[in-house]
Amino acid sequence: MKKRVFRLLGTELPAILVLIFALFPFLWMVLSSLRPNAEMDSAPIALLPNVLTLAHYIELLRRTSFLQNLRDSLIVATGAVTLGLLLALPAAYAFSRFRFRGRQALRIQFLVINMFPVVMLILPLFVLFRQLHLLDTYFALIAGHATFTLPFAVWLLTSYVDGIPPDLDQAAMIDGATRLQILRLIILPLAMPGVIAVAIYLFIASWNEYLFALMLAGRNVRTVTVALQMFIGENQIQWGLLMAGGTLVALPAVILFLFAQRRLVGGLTGGAVKG
Repeated sequence: MKKRVFRLLGTELPAILVLIFALFPFLWMVLSSLRPNAEMDSAPIALLPNVLTLAHYIELLRRTSFLQNLRDSLIVATGAVTLGLLLALPAAYAFSRFRFRGRQALRIQFLVINMFPVVMLILPLFVLFRQLHLLDTYFALIAGHATFTLPFAVWLLTSYVDGIPPDLDQAAMIDGATRLQILRLIILPLAMPGVIAVAIYLFIASWNEYLFALMLAGRNVRTVTVALQMFIGENQIQWGLLMAGGTLVALPAVILFLFAQRRLVGGLTGGAVKG
């Protein structure tokens, strides 16, 4: 009995409180997106809406450019995932398998980049992309997102590749396989949980990013994080559209995590164990 009480008070109850604390803002946003404007303007606002309506979603998708903003965010996030994996996986394989001069210093530099605030990277990237006439393009945002997501991706995949026995590489080379074939046919399948974890991290980081999307894009490319700001005016906030837009923005990340949570947890923890 005492053991059960200790488990309830020491583990289960704190976990439930943390879960409620984490989920309440999201649930409030979803419920608010379904409230009519009359209930939002009344005070105090009830926890549960008396009437449910999809009017805010209909107005958001029909009368604004939010669908186009969703498309822009999807293109940028998908591009960031593709570019990140294309660069991170070969880099992780090189750090794991090769011993070259400056290897450790280069790995430390990846960590040093993450120590600086993201805002410090915006000005040099802005000047660079302006000189190359790449501002307000998908490539500018994709490349910009890679600057702050790639270091973590390389470190995580390097730890995961370290857990794959090098004997497999040597056996494949004896059979005549090249390094690229080893990477594609052996390392990639075995490191797939880590690759999926990195892909989810890259997608969510790019999908939710705001500062780069605000500075490096404009009229032609506008992600949803910047588009949501348009509903916040100087004298008025369009709460219905803001909550509906926030719900639509949060759904892809939630769905992606629900479908890939097992592989995500396995990928994040698998690289910590070598054997």
